[in-house]
Amino acid sequence: MSNTITEERVLKSLATVEDPELHKDLVSLGFIEDLKVSENDISFTVMLTTPACPMKEKIRKDCEEALHRDIPEASDIAIRFGARVAADPRLAADQAPFKNVIAVGAGKGGVGKTTVAVNLALALASTGAKVGILDADVYGPNIPQVLGTDVQPDQRDGKLLPVEKHGVQMMSMGFLIPAGQALVWRGPMIHNAINQLVTQVAWGELDYLVVDLPPGTGDAQMSLAQQLPLTGAVVVTTPQGVSVSDTLRGIDAFRKLEVPVLGVVENMAGPIFGSGAGEDAAQQMEAPFLGRLPLEAEVAAAGEAGEPLMAQSGDDEARRVFREMAGSLAASVSVIRSQG
Repeated sequence: MSNTITEERVLKSLATVEDPELHKDLVSLGFIEDLKVSENDISFTVMLTTPACPMKEKIRKDCEEALHRDIPEASDIAIRFGARVAADPRLAADQAPFKNVIAVGAGKGGVGKTTVAVNLALALASTGAKVGILDADVYGPNIPQVLGTDVQPDQRDGKLLPVEKHGVQMMSMGFLIPAGQALVWRGPMIHNAINQLVTQVAWGELDYLVVDLPPGTGDAQMSLAQQLPLTGAVVVTTPQGVSVSDTLRGIDAFRKLEVPVLGVVENMAGPIFGSGAGEDAAQQMEAPFLGRLPLEAEVAAAGEAGEPLMAQSGDDEARRVFREMAGSLAASVSVIRSQG
């Protein structure tokens, strides 16, 4: 075999490396870009389907092992990573800023749904993804408080501008109603409110829009599914039996709306409420189990203070779980996009 390193030899070697999620090789997927060979040095970019790819380091290792095996004379191998998030083809032209929409719901209130939604959005943003969060919980719009802002959104060309905090864009009914005022709305009013939050806001280009839904399986969920194609949904539960029972109904409701369930999150696990029931519910409904979050006072206190956990530095269990869940979510979305 010739000792001359060519692009052809490099690509032939990299064609043996498979994307762990998509189960196709990197070359046929078109992931190899900016390939350069200079004497015995090789450099290239692996263009992933999401900056939150949880298998990035495995892909790096597999590429290096393949090249050292097939091209032993290679000296320096420089691998860079980029990402190009594919958009949901069902999104209409006026919804183009949303490449993918992830709804976060719960069968009942009090399970920490908003905390999970906010921290998942921040975990995705921390990878370099462009992320927005829409507070569609018209009865309890708490996103501004959890993200620590009371700034009123500006307007431009007749549309509201999202408020940006901690690297994410956000919009909430909480910006538009007086603090403490209760909303006693029927279905049509909820439908109109959600429509305005979606279409009358000048959202920037987003890889992921995370939508915090009100608890239950009512008008808001149906309105959102009718107005905006949902890439998938995350269902939050706590370990207690009542919460899990409601979670089963929540999963069923999303499926009846033809929204894929990307996973179940078990929140507040620990000695007080126990653990494992959320995972059991996921298995019962044949849905992915995203992860188990421990019951920690720090998580709730961070939200109360307007400084969510994932907006702070640290490497405790809860932060690790949020990062892992964000990676799993992004990977699931990539698989959905690859299937058309």
